Amino acid sequence: MGFLSRLFGHRQQETTPSEPVYYKDFAIFPEAIAENGQYRVAGRITREINGEMKEHRFIRSDVVSSRSSADELMLSKAKMFIDQMGENIFS
Repeated sequence: MGFLSRLFGHRQQETTPSEPVYYKDFAIFPEAIAENGQYRVAGRITREINGEMKEHRFIRSDVVSSRSSADELMLSKAKMFIDQMGENIFS
């Protein structure tokens, strides 16, 4: 079964909840995904707009060796994305 899973792209995915980091009224949730002994950069950006909670999820192609490195990279990429897009992230 492991061979077939790898052949068809099924990956072991494991995420654990994280505490948000606040940046410019956005909440950033690093949610690295464990894959084959490494961690894929992933997470969520949320913000309340006009009484409605908006959310943007993303999974990057970046894979690193530790969860802390994945979370740090996610935070820096999320902050850059917020600086570039602002509320348009949710469009």
